[in-house]
Amino acid sequence: MDSLSNNEVLTPIFTEIETILGKDTYDMWLRPASFNLEGQTLTITLPNQFWQQTIKNRYEHIIKDAFLKHTGMDIAVLYVINKIQDPVQTVLQEAQQPVMQAAPVIRKNPFPARLNSSYRFDNFIESPSNRFAYKAAQAVVNKLGNRENNPLVIYSTPGLGKTHLLHAIGNQILQQNPGARVLYMSGEEFVSEYIEALQNKSSESFRKKYRSLDCFLMDDIQFVAGKSASELEFFYTFNALFESRKQIVLSSDRTPQQLDLDERLSSRLLSGIITEIKKPNLETRIAILRQKRDSINFDIGDDVISFIAEGIQTNIRELEGSLFRLVSYCSTHGVIPTIPIAKELLADILTQEEERLAVNVNAIKKVVGKHFKIDMEDFVSKRKTQSVAWPRQIAMFLATELTDLSLPEIGREFNRDHSTVVHARDLVKDKVKADPFFAAEINQIISDIKTVDKK
Repeated sequence: MDSLSNNEVLTPIFTEIETILGKDTYDMWLRPASFNLEGQTLTITLPNQFWQQTIKNRYEHIIKDAFLKHTGMDIAVLYVINKIQDPVQTVLQEAQQPVMQAAPVIRKNPFPARLNSSYRFDNFIESPSNRFAYKAAQAVVNKLGNRENNPLVIYSTPGLGKTHLLHAIGNQILQQNPGARVLYMSGEEFVSEYIEALQNKSSESFRKKYRSLDCFLMDDIQFVAGKSASELEFFYTFNALFESRKQIVLSSDRTPQQLDLDERLSSRLLSGIITEIKKPNLETRIAILRQKRDSINFDIGDDVISFIAEGIQTNIRELEGSLFRLVSYCSTHGVIPTIPIAKELLADILTQEEERLAVNVNAIKKVVGKHFKIDMEDFVSKRKTQSVAWPRQIAMFLATELTDLSLPEIGREFNRDHSTVVHARDLVKDKVKADPFFAAEINQIISDIKTVDKK
């Protein structure tokens, strides 16, 4: 570390720290930092918050122990983020700037569409896991308000591209018709805005705003479900737009049948196109990372791309975020990304991913079956005796809690439909809340599931 080369106090301390950590780890995390000791306070200057958290959580205790050994001082550590020299934001801003300048037609429309112009059809990676949703979204643009695809409801677990498609629809509509009244809004924002309209006695202007749209894009409609007044207002808004042959596109984390919606609204949603986005396969994940790499023009080899894609399987946001974290680190250090660097840098994410992937339905069945003394075959059998049905419901509940499978996918694992899974989930969840002894039993089962040796 150059900043320590002429410091007689710090040099021997950090030489010992390097011996403890090993050269590779030391070079990766501590050598690029700047250190300054004043009194009993060691100031560490770093380029970003992530770097600070890494040193604080992993290596601060080693640094403090080394100072105590060599100087007898119980030092305090102060972190300073040198934002001016942080290249991460520069890299990301440079990557995003040309995208944000694209589609200038959006700015010609005085109506605030609230769209992110970086989400477009041409940079959405089409794959078997999302093809129907992708084609349905394009069909919406080509036949706006057509009864065949109105409404369009896209559902999936978080982070798989629902939001991207909603924005892509809006951007494409405005590109073709700059005067169109398009609005993107999350379910949570809709509820908040409606409550504010009630408080300000401006409900009429609220209704006029929404019912004059050509296309209403609502993300995460599950936040409207169960809020009776907001849900009723959305129902009337939906009807007004639908009857005027205006387009409605919604996203959700589950199917309309699984949402706690009024029967009339649920029926309306089911009258259109319902499509699911599933987890992307390895080839799709690699294609996504390659596209991101090319968009920021950063030198990352396909071997590193493949390593990240193989390690992160359940969430596209985490996949892309991991790539940008690697770009951040390598840009700061001026090094070319390698698999060892990626493995060290992404260790926390990869560990969480392994834990998620390690829990599968068979592991759940195995542990629950052993706990309640039933056979694996009982989980898919037609038997409805309490001694079998109750453990099966517990296993379904745990599958909803511990895996990323959708409710229909879980149902297939138990030879049931999704409504049976919903019933089991809610039944067991209510008992967990009401009975602390049962909650403790469930926690023990979860612990056993996470430690079971899956062959």
